[in-house]
Amino acid sequence: MSDWTLDRYCAEILTQTDLLRSLVKDADPTVHVSTCPEWNLGQLLRHVSGAHRWVETIVRSRATEQVPEDQVNDVFHYGDKDMAVVDAWLAEGARLLTDHLTEAGPDTRVWTVVPDQPIVFWARRMLFETVVHRADAARTVGTRYEVDAAVARDGLDEWMGFGTVPEAYDPTDAEPLLGADRTLCFRATDDPAGEWRVDLTGDVPRWRRGGGDAAVTVRGPVAELLLLVYGRPVDERTEIHGERALLDLWLKRTGFWLHE
Repeated sequence: MSDWTLDRYCAEILTQTDLLRSLVKDADPTVHVSTCPEWNLGQLLRHVSGAHRWVETIVRSRATEQVPEDQVNDVFHYGDKDMAVVDAWLAEGARLLTDHLTEAGPDTRVWTVVPDQPIVFWARRMLFETVVHRADAARTVGTRYEVDAAVARDGLDEWMGFGTVPEAYDPTDAEPLLGADRTLCFRATDDPAGEWRVDLTGDVPRWRRGGGDAAVTVRGPVAELLLLVYGRPVDERTEIHGERALLDLWLKRTGFWLHE
């Protein structure tokens, strides 16, 4: 689990939401989002705020079972023409989320997607929901995307953790993930602390910060590595050496939770 505090996550959620609001301020909400092809920009932003509000509901109600996700993905009825309306919705959703997370405090337990996680799980999850969709919005409006290295590193740490959940490496799956000589290494070219090694040769996946020889190695800016694991297009600075098929399988299996 992360060593970030709940307060740090809440502050960063607000920062990332403000950055998102700023970059779409004068944009057309009806423009198509190529990286989320089912949505236009206004619907993408409604999705982000819907996710914030979904988790706010879980936290505020102290839910012990899954809460319906209608407000996360039921965005198609929105036909926003005025970005100011969407902007206010985004700002309110982020503030509601962080206020209720702060009020609950780090010791509160609620239902989480990955069972038996502290409430900071949701703060972290909503941070990267915002960070990655900010990249979608930046690409849509043709704006350069940047993210602080410490934020991107924590996002990759979170993804590595998802790779250790049993659903990611179920040995009964028709396409097994674990096996001999199956190792991956991710190296950030712009961040000395950004290096991860994944070992799939044992009975469960294991990962650690640091490098080493691997069957497949991915090198690129840390922000691009984060976008890579989320299935977003990456630029020419990202290089993949070795068994690309293993990387593709690992990305598919570690992303199981995106499709639930």
